Amino acid sequence: VQLQASGGGLVQAGAYLRLSCAASGRSVTRHCMGWFRQAPGKEREFVAAIGRSNGNTDYADSVKGRFTISRDNAKNTVYLQMNSLKPEDTAVYYCAARDGCILTSIYRALHDYARWGQGTQVTVSS
Repeated sequence: VQLQASGGGLVQAGAYLRLSCAASGRSVTRHCMGWFRQAPGKEREFVAAIGRSNGNTDYADSVKGRFTISRDNAKNTVYLQMNSLKPEDTAVYYCAARDGCILTSIYRALHDYARWGQGTQVTVSS
C-alpha cells in the first residue's frame, strides 16, 4: 500500500484541520493505521491509531478529546480531525500502515508500522 498525506497548513491556536491519508494499491481495511508527528528537534511520536474495526481507536494523552481518527473505506482514506489546535501541535504529521493486523488490534509504536506516507506540515500560531 502507498500512502499520501495531505491537509496540513498554517492556522491559529484554537482552529481546526482535517488531515487525510489516501491509500492506493491495497484497501485500508486490511491494515491497522496510525498517525504520528515529528516536531523540529524532537523524535517522531504517536498521535492516534485505528484498528481494522472503526470502533477501535487509541490516542496519545496530549491529543485525547481534541483529535479524532477515522476511516472511510469507500474512499480508501484515513482521516485525522484535529480540533482546538495548540502551538505545541506544530509538527510534520505522518500516516502509517501496518500489515498483518488482526481485527481487534491497535498499535502505538513506530516499529509496528512498515509503510509510511510523506508527511504534511501543520503549524499552529499562538
